[in-house]
Amino acid sequence: MSSSPTEHTETTGMPQALTLLFAVSGGAAVGNLYWAQPLLSDIAGSLGVSVGTAGMLITVTQIGYALGILLVVPLGDTMNRRRLIPAVMICSAAALVACALAPSFATLLAALAAVGLTTIAGQLLTPLAGDLAKPEQRGRVVGTIVSGLITGILLSRTISGFLAHAFGWRAIYIAAALFILLLAALLSKALPTERPRPTVPYGKLLLSVFTVVHAHRPVQITLIIGACAFAVFTLFWTGLTFLLSSPPFSYSVSQIGLVGLVGLAGALAARRAGSLHDRGLSVQGTGAALALGLTSLLIAGFNSTHIIPVLVAVLLLDVAIQATNVLNQSRLLSIDPASRSRLNTAFVACNFIGGAIGSLMASVLWQQGGWVAVVAGGSGLIVLALTVWLTQRKSLEF
Repeated sequence: MSSSPTEHTETTGMPQALTLLFAVSGGAAVGNLYWAQPLLSDIAGSLGVSVGTAGMLITVTQIGYALGILLVVPLGDTMNRRRLIPAVMICSAAALVACALAPSFATLLAALAAVGLTTIAGQLLTPLAGDLAKPEQRGRVVGTIVSGLITGILLSRTISGFLAHAFGWRAIYIAAALFILLLAALLSKALPTERPRPTVPYGKLLLSVFTVVHAHRPVQITLIIGACAFAVFTLFWTGLTFLLSSPPFSYSVSQIGLVGLVGLAGALAARRAGSLHDRGLSVQGTGAALALGLTSLLIAGFNSTHIIPVLVAVLLLDVAIQATNVLNQSRLLSIDPASRSRLNTAFVACNFIGGAIGSLMASVLWQQGGWVAVVAGGSGLIVLALTVWLTQRKSLEF
């Protein structure tokens, strides 16, 4: 592996307290993307639009996030992250305040796009953790931070619903802004001072994301496997919503949300999976995780009329996909230390594309053949990922 000016930090390692701060900060940042999801009906009524129109709020937030990943995260390879990370968090807090004060739907739409664009601290902190961690602890550290991100996604919906019920939907954005400002202050004190790094023109920096991916065969393979796995994840969860809202279950939105909490096991799995990377078992662990994902889909397909087998399938799939995610990300962050932020940009962007494809596939397959078609589509994607893993695994062992 190549070296870089940032590698001097690896000798000191990543303290547990700093790892926890990174995990909480990343989870809080990514949670900002999902506050509005359970509140669409309340927001629609408050601002005089239909619930269908309010659904645009989720779309623009995700688009903003994708742009933030592509346009801001690569700066982590050239700028001083002790300043950059708190700065983007302060901008995110300002956007959250704008959401709370939004007088119209159009204003809220613009404010949430700004939230998406700026709430990318988790994707800046993860490669920084890769720099700070010793090689033998990198997988565990990345796993802990990713588990924080997963927990933030899952808990944000639940917290949002409770706070909105008690204080109204605007209160959640004020609370989130205050929490982000607190974390920004803590990080500004806790982040280590970095040595100056060579400056790169912004346009050249963005183009170099593609150059770095092209230069490393293990990166290309990992991105394909990751995109397939994340497509399965979004396909399954989108299809699961259709399944649980239909007979024989006919669950309410809140009941479906409770099923989602089973996914917290995925957060625990993410933390544990990182240790496999530290023990040199990243490639083998990825294959095992993909096989577990295929097993979970088979369970879901053959037992779709009873909730217990469905919950077992949810549990196993979340463990499988999150373990795959952590092992992929840990491996990427070990390939080219000087390009970790750009590699993380490529990783998240490919996952985002895979997720969008998975959601689209779920809608089409559900209409064509119901739950069986959804499970078959997910199984096909897992088989594709396993095929890539089987044929290219030697290239991953660098």
